Amino acid sequence: MNTVAPADPAQSAGSAHPLAHRRPLGDRTFQILALVAGLLVLVILILIAVSTAQQSTSWFTTAGASGIFSIDWDPANNHFGAMSFVFGTVITSVIAIAIAVPVSVAIALLLTDVVSRRWSQPIVYVIDLLAVVPSVVWGLWGILVLVPWLQNSIYGHIGNVLNGVPVLGNLFGPPVSGAAFFTAGVILAIMITPIITSLSREVIATVPAIDKEGAYALGATRWEMIRGAVWPHSQGGVLGAVLIGLGRAMGETIAAALVIGSSATITSHLLAPGYSIPAVIANQFGEASGVFRSALIGMGLFLFAITIIVNLVARGIVERSARRMRGA
Repeated sequence: MNTVAPADPAQSAGSAHPLAHRRPLGDRTFQILALVAGLLVLVILILIAVSTAQQSTSWFTTAGASGIFSIDWDPANNHFGAMSFVFGTVITSVIAIAIAVPVSVAIALLLTDVVSRRWSQPIVYVIDLLAVVPSVVWGLWGILVLVPWLQNSIYGHIGNVLNGVPVLGNLFGPPVSGAAFFTAGVILAIMITPIITSLSREVIATVPAIDKEGAYALGATRWEMIRGAVWPHSQGGVLGAVLIGLGRAMGETIAAALVIGSSATITSHLLAPGYSIPAVIANQFGEASGVFRSALIGMGLFLFAITIIVNLVARGIVERSARRMRGA
């Protein structure tokens, strides 16, 4: 006697409903919107790069590579070397990150893993308020309060003590100026510390409690728990927070322009006046025309390129760290 195998319910359902395996309309709509938004951001970035490159063409063709990568900035004689401004942007951002990152990460760890919520919540409110203070306020406070205090009470003593000391004397020795690279770095550090702290705190707070409790159960101290359980889980997010702070530091205009000193020089002396790309664009764009204006726009393109390079390098570091953690 022939027997007929029972039909597979899944196949029967699939044949009866050919649209059963299609994704819901809401999911497909969201996917399309997310794709369009991502492509729109990419298109905007490309348009920014193209438009700034077009408007800076006369600078590239007039000055040439040797002129662009020189330190000779003299608009009266049509000399527009950009390297002193690139140097000022990089050195002030490095100073800001060197000061802000240890302080920010320490505060974030303090608020999440050391003090109780009763004491941490008021500190969180203050940090969030500091993050939204306008940059012009920081700049005015810097030029009116911080610059005179640093020059009269701090820089002068440091310069006298380190005068003649190898390496340190070149970095911090006399002559000193209140409006200087280091002052701009300090202002930028103060401005980005609340941002890095808030983002790092949010990332560190996502560490599973079971990981921390497991570390304590194995006899780890609080520092060992942070190093072994908290940091491996949150280092990628903390690096992202640092990059956001770095982007703010590199692009900051008004505060840096008020306290950096407005001197187009390249020097190892951190207590000497300098200049940065955003500061020179803000100070001189209103009176610029022709090749002068093209040079300022071209330096904006330089800053755009530097920012992209920094983000690509950091993304590579994050991905390598993630692969290493997966392998571990």
